[in-house]
Formats: sequence, C-alpha cells, structure tokens
Amino acid sequence: MPTTRVLIAVKTYPTLSEKYDELVCTAGFLEDGTWIRIYPIPFRKLSYDKRYSKWQWIELDLVKNTSDFRKESFRPANIDNEIKIVGEIGTKNGWAKRKSIVLKHVRYNMAELIEEAKNPQIGTSLAVFKPQRIIDFVWEESSREWNKQKLDAVYANQAQHSLFDVEETKRIFKVAKKLPYEFSYKFISEDGKERKLMIEDWELGMLYWNCLAGANGNEQVACEKVKEKYFTEWCKKDLYFFLGTTKKFHNVGTNPFIIIGTFYPPKELQLRISF
Repeated sequence: MPTTRVLIAVKTYPTLSEKYDELVCTAGFLEDGTWIRIYPIPFRKLSYDKRYSKWQWIELDLVKNTSDFRKESFRPANIDNEIKIVGEIGTKNGWAKRKSIVLKHVRYNMAELIEEAKNPQIGTSLAVFKPQRIIDFVWEESSREWNKQKLDAVYANQAQHSLFDVEETKRIFKVAKKLPYEFSYKFISEDGKERKLMIEDWELGMLYWNCLAGANGNEQVACEKVKEKYFTEWCKKDLYFFLGTTKKFHNVGTNPFIIIGTFYPPKELQLRISF
C-alpha cells in the first residue's frame, strides 16, 4: 500500500508487549469509509509534534501486517518513519463531516456481525455499531498491576536500546498506569439479545484518572463520574460504538468484539408536519 491517508477514530488504552514495549492500537477510516487498523505504533514514544489525536488525518506508508490474519490490519512500513498530520475534522454542523465518513457502513445486528467475524471468507474485525437500546454502564475491579514478565521485558528492551541499565531505565521510562477497573456497556441490539461488552479506549482511561484526581483518590466516586459521562450524558446523544475483535479471541471467543471507541454526535431534531 503506498502512502495512505487515514482519519484517526480509535486509540486504545496502552498495553504492554514483550516485543514492541508499550503499544497503542490505532484504527480509523480511509477516505471511502473503509476501516483500517494500524499496529504496532509505540505512540507515547513519538515526539510531541508527531503525536496524532482522534479526528486528525495522518499520512504514512503502510504494509499488510502479515503477523495478523485480520483483513483490516496493517503496520507502518518502517516503525521509525515519519507520520504526517495533514488535517483535522471538527464538529461543525452537528458533526456533519465526521458523520459523512463514519456512518457509511453502520451495523445494527450483533449476531450477524459475530457470524461475519467467524466466516473466513468475510472476517470482519472492525465495525461501526448502533445499539438498539443501552441498558447500563458497569465496572468491575481487575488486576492493578501489569504482568511482571511483560513489564520486565519492556524495561530490559528499553535498557538494551539506551545508555542506561535496567534500574535506571525503570526510573526514567514510566509505562502507562494500568486501569484497576474494567468498564462495560450493557445493551440490546437488533437481534433482541442483551449483551455486555468491555470498553478499551484511551479516552475512557484518561477520563478515569482525571476523575480520580478530582475525587481525591476515591475510586467509587471516580467510577461514578465516568458513568455520568458515558451513560448519563452520552445516552442522550446519538451514540454509536466502534467495535473491534482481539486477535487472540477472534476465532475462538463466543463474541470476539470489544468496544474500542465511541461516536456521539448530537441527535438531529426531526420536525414532522401533519396535514
């Protein structure tokens, strides 16, 4: 694939990789509304002026990620090559420009989407999804620390490529804090079945840490504040989910999808005139 223009719509919360250190999975849209996943990108190690945000257009050289069977998965041709930020789409006119790209291929039936993911002839692994009804936003406690083996591998890899030893690297290079909770939406789709899907989104992670600071470390208050945004506020808008499968569970999980982002334009006011 030559130099490719991608509208960034998804940045997942950082995870650890023994091979690539701390990684962020990025996904977005080509100009025709087609999904594309870009992985790996060591986002937090990019220089500040090269760090892209959601709803920015970027340009970079991409090749198919041959280590990932999912059809939408590509990787930078060279992980050290420049990523150019070439534009941005705002929210004017009720998010009209964003909607013109994002809402070209909306899915409504979760059962059909899962069936497509499992079908090797189709293999859908990214989708814009419209829930029929959102029931709740919930959270449950998870492990509070990164896997020690992966964390040690990250620090060792960092030290190998720097002038510092492992202990000094630990002091200088700080990985993203692991979220101590897993947040999920409960919803019903067109197939009438209630489901619960976990959310792995950079935006949610940052919101939690900001709310925790504002709540003076009270985790319950912080989680309630996150729910206030994701459930109370956004359910009043025209809420869509960005869904993605995980490589590990794509072919084996009952439902391989998780929520990797949200899209929440304002609802359009529809005037009906009776005669």
